[in-house]
Amino acid sequence: MFFDKVADMKEEKEKLRIDKYLWSIRIFKTRSQASEACEKGRVKLNDDAVKASRNVNVGDTYDIKGAERKWVVRVTGLLDHRVQYSEAIKYYIDLTPEEEKVKSEVQSASFYTGKRLSKTGKPTKKQRRDFEDFTTDF
Repeated sequence: MFFDKVADMKEEKEKLRIDKYLWSIRIFKTRSQASEACEKGRVKLNDDAVKASRNVNVGDTYDIKGAERKWVVRVTGLLDHRVQYSEAIKYYIDLTPEEEKVKSEVQSASFYTGKRLSKTGKPTKKQRRDFEDFTTDF
């Protein structure tokens, strides 16, 4: 009986949903984002969209369209919990074409942060106060 339970636990351990796997290897920030991507057909195995409940197998190659970039990932190991990035990259091989990687770097470099350029436009509150202190001292 004990050995049957151990075998069941081992068999259960080897089953892993694709949404949980993509979350654990840090392709998506949340598991719900990963399952939403699966529902919308953004995660594909052999050009076929996969459901979030599909089991991941070692050796599978997935095409993933994330919010920021496109990934091509080959599974090298199963990871069922989220770990730091340096550990997570050991569980997949990134097969993304170089032009896709460069394209995402260019987009991130040109990202608008919302901060205004220095010395342009309306002065900040601190600059205005400094200017008022300067002009009222005389």
